Amino acid sequence: MKNQNMPEENYSSRMKELQEKFRALEHEIEDSDTKNALSAINGMIQEVWRKVANLSESSESTSRRSFKDIASLYKNAPKMDMPAVSNPLPDGAKAPDFSLSDAYGNQIKLSELKGTKVLLVFYPLDWSPGCSQQLDLYQQEYAEFEKRGIKLLAISVDSIYSHGAWLVVRDLHFTLLSDFNPKGEVAKLYQIYREKDGFSERALYIIDKDGFIRYSYVSPYLNHVPDISVLFEKIDNIRESVNV
Repeated sequence: MKNQNMPEENYSSRMKELQEKFRALEHEIEDSDTKNALSAINGMIQEVWRKVANLSESSESTSRRSFKDIASLYKNAPKMDMPAVSNPLPDGAKAPDFSLSDAYGNQIKLSELKGTKVLLVFYPLDWSPGCSQQLDLYQQEYAEFEKRGIKLLAISVDSIYSHGAWLVVRDLHFTLLSDFNPKGEVAKLYQIYREKDGFSERALYIIDKDGFIRYSYVSPYLNHVPDISVLFEKIDNIRESVNV
């Protein structure tokens, strides 16, 4: 029986070692029924090992495919193409303070980020088509946000457990915050909660080092991902004009 604590590569190494020993000793055994039996047993063991190894590789391959399938579920999800129903808080307004849990249960308080430029990314739901595409894009361009000194906080009404799974599946390395309980409370503070749907608009807020809103945007349709080049342009223009 396999030792459950022994790594798979150690089993392979041990099997090769035993096979070499058998071959070294095989010529010393006189031809007989015993030698034929030993040869048959050796062949059976090697065949079983090959099948076990193939099953292990097949299982790992299936797991990888399943994981990839989960990451691609959004491609077949229903479209979220409803028009916007909210108007965001205006530029120049004081950004409402809040405290929300990230995917690991840590509390992130906006006022404690004073002195840091913050981008709030409100999105409807984890796993949905537009949200998957938008956050994948921000992950791909994450170095550009870091270069501009921006702290990126993505917010939805999903639980921390959904966020945790989504972070892993999408390989995201920025902060996801859970506006889960009371549901949509922060989205309501920022005037972008869709009461009828139970989630927020797709919206952006750039907040300067002093906690004031310097740019706000709501996508005209839920499935519309904001142009990232325009977003970077807004960040750069604000930095030059008000030194945030």
